[in-house]
Order: sequence, then C-alpha cells, then structure tokens
Amino acid sequence: QVQLVESGGGLVQAGGSLRLSCVASGLTFSGTTLAWFRQAPGKEREFVAGISWITDRPSVGDSVAARFTISKDNAKNILYLKMNNLKPEDTAVYYCAARSQGAVPASPIYYHDWGQGTQVTVSS
Repeated sequence: QVQLVESGGGLVQAGGSLRLSCVASGLTFSGTTLAWFRQAPGKEREFVAGISWITDRPSVGDSVAARFTISKDNAKNILYLKMNNLKPEDTAVYYCAARSQGAVPASPIYYHDWGQGTQVTVSS
C-alpha cells in the first residue's frame, strides 16, 4: 500500500522560507516519479515540481523555478521541497504525488497516489 505523508507546512511571513517533506512508502521506486502540487481555495491543482527517482531529473514549474528547489533522499525515501522568498500567492495546500513512470508530467491526472497535504500560509 502506497503512503505519502507530507510535513513542514506552516505560517510564514513574505520573504521567508520553508522546507516541505514527503515520506514515501510502499512504492516500487524504480521508475517512480514523485512530485509536488499545490491547490489554493477556488483554484485548480497546480504542478510545482517533480523528480524522477532513478534519473534525478527534476522539473520545476515556471512560476516557482527561481525560488523553489526539489530534492530527495534515496536512502530515506523522502522527497523535499525547499521554498525560498515565499509570497502570499504561494499560500495553498501542498500535496505530494506519485506515479509509476519516469516522466514528470504537469497534469495531476497522471499521478495515482496522493498524500493528505500540508498547509502553507504566507502572510504579507
């Protein structure tokens, strides 16, 4: 059974930083891609960043590419998202997602497992 457990969200002032973590279990990591999405109230779920577990090839959304970094710890099966220079528009629930192929698509329809999400709130 796949489990994705996010943590690290919280309330931060604009310009601050947070690091989100996603502990993954139950996956066959060979060929797996893990990604971060976010969803603000009244908006569609948005791709933030993703990475192939085997190739280490990252993909980061244009709106956050200059400020967010995705990384992983293969030994601990943890996915990270380091967010710098946070802005109020980054406020959302951030989700960890998994798919069993190596590409990193931006559409959430290609991901079959999801975590429960962690709230990030950025105050101005």
